[in-house]
Amino acid sequence: MKKITKAVFPVAGMGTRFLPATKASPKEMLPIVDKPLIQYAVEEALAAGITEMIFITGRTKRSIEDHFDKAYELETELEARGKKQLLELVRNTVPKNVNCIYIRQAEALGLGHAVLCASAVINDDEAFAVILADDLLDNRGGPSVMQQMADVYDYHRCSVLGTMNVPREETSQYGIVSTEGLAGKVQRVTGIVEKPKPEEAPTTQAVVGRYILTPRIFDHIRALKPGAGGELQLTDAIAALMKQEAVLSYEFDGVRYDCGSKLGYLKATVEFGLRHPETGGEFDAYLAHRFGGQAVAKKK
Repeated sequence: MKKITKAVFPVAGMGTRFLPATKASPKEMLPIVDKPLIQYAVEEALAAGITEMIFITGRTKRSIEDHFDKAYELETELEARGKKQLLELVRNTVPKNVNCIYIRQAEALGLGHAVLCASAVINDDEAFAVILADDLLDNRGGPSVMQQMADVYDYHRCSVLGTMNVPREETSQYGIVSTEGLAGKVQRVTGIVEKPKPEEAPTTQAVVGRYILTPRIFDHIRALKPGAGGELQLTDAIAALMKQEAVLSYEFDGVRYDCGSKLGYLKATVEFGLRHPETGGEFDAYLAHRFGGQAVAKKK
């Protein structure tokens, strides 16, 4: 297998939990301060050395393509006004050595189906990353989560699932893995179950929005029988892949913000707002005045 150079971003979902904000704009374009969620996801991939970004889109996702495209009119206007800093910011949304590929998913038939849509542009000898932009993973001051996972893949050369420990009462919100020990944060996955009841969950290790998968996963997705709503579940395909080859879990270093939920989105906005060079000081002062004491993020 080659090094990881491709990442798949399934972005065709409807984003119903954020209606009416997502009625005409993709949920992946919701901003955290001044950058949309999808850009944070792409920057995480870039930090891992990934240079081909594969977006699985739907018919209402044109603004994602526009965001990563060259904006001639905007750049011309900024240049004419001498706003060099903003011009560089716009031009560097995607580095010149990065290739963006857009594939239309005609129907939203589950995460497994979205990943399968990328099979035409992924070779038989290359593993690839899958990144869900809803999960904003932040490892402030350290390597990005996908970079951590790419290092694990480079050493072990098999599929890797990004995991974190969750409270037992929350296991019904996640895919949960059972494992056997290798070393520390890296474990071999022996089972995976989707959203088990707390009393039935084998562990509290939850899979959260980051995967490195070998191309054999496509055969297992194609072999799946559609579930509720005709959807193909990636979890089921991973369970089948485990019978053929090793699959590892990696408990990453970093913090997860569930930006698919309103509360998680607000937490991320506060955290990133406090550290932003333009807003951090005044925002911290506002929170201190509004709620008393010093803002939590400043104490970290």
